[in-house]
Amino acid sequence: VPLLVAFMLLAGFLAMFIDSITVLLFLAMVTIELSRQLKFDPVPIIIAEIFAANVGGASTMSGDPPNIIIGTALGYSFTDFLMNTGAIAWIGMVVAVTIFFFAFRKSLQRSQKESSEELMASCPLPTSAISNRTDFYVNAGIFLVVIVLLVTHAETGMSVALIGVIAAALTLLYANRKAMHLVRGLDWRTLLFFVGLFVTVGGLEETGVLEMVAHWIAAVSGGQIFIVIPLILWISAVASALVDNIPFAATMVPVIKNLALTAGLNLETMAWTLALGCDIGGNATPIGASANVVGTAIAAREGHPISWGRYMKVAVPATVVVVLISMLLLWAWHA
Repeated sequence: VPLLVAFMLLAGFLAMFIDSITVLLFLAMVTIELSRQLKFDPVPIIIAEIFAANVGGASTMSGDPPNIIIGTALGYSFTDFLMNTGAIAWIGMVVAVTIFFFAFRKSLQRSQKESSEELMASCPLPTSAISNRTDFYVNAGIFLVVIVLLVTHAETGMSVALIGVIAAALTLLYANRKAMHLVRGLDWRTLLFFVGLFVTVGGLEETGVLEMVAHWIAAVSGGQIFIVIPLILWISAVASALVDNIPFAATMVPVIKNLALTAGLNLETMAWTLALGCDIGGNATPIGASANVVGTAIAAREGHPISWGRYMKVAVPATVVVVLISMLLLWAWHA
């Protein structure tokens, strides 16, 4: 049970600086390895990590892919996101940790048959995981450099994309002969998906479809930000639960830009609302965000399949509660 809380907080914190997909690739495997040594069911903790990574990622520009899309398109910085979505996301995180603690406490305790003292006696020392100290220190150094560049990118004028390229270049240079092995391991299918996605969104923008959506939202809300906030938040949350939140965010950015131009609504408020709706709403189903797909796929591959029913039993109520809290806070601070 302490691992559940610790890994949720760790997932949320790491997702502020590195993509939530990467966080799940790392933490899901760590959880499964620990479950083998400590003899517990890893599924509840993996579900909780997915939720926490998406919520924590909502607090910065680099945390979740929708935020990178929104921030890059509208010119917002890492600090802008941290100051506007950060507090809301972490209030939501505290609530989420509480919900998952009470939802999974008893099932985790029942799944561990042996005493924790006996199990800990057989666990290896953490230092034994580092097979090459030079590699460890160099790659940890590259990671810290990337975090510093992300936090200061508004001051340096570097784009998030350029920082990503710098990180990749440093990693490949250090890898030397192993560089091609890393390149072959890249997710080229996802990269091509993004290429096609932005071409499609460009087509929707040029043909006026997105402008029509913006006019509809303006007409329904009567141009009042008090009504626009729940409209955008709940539409993006529900849509992100049913389809991946990345294409939805890419589709909605031109919509809120049109709303700001035609209805005179505050673009920043709509941007933070869209980011929170996409990031948190994507938690509701196993396909709502890329991190969800990665986490459940790793669990299934390692012999712990997660059914839709088991995932949604806790994720849907938690998503509704956190989105509702986000709406109230957005109202209080922006409406």
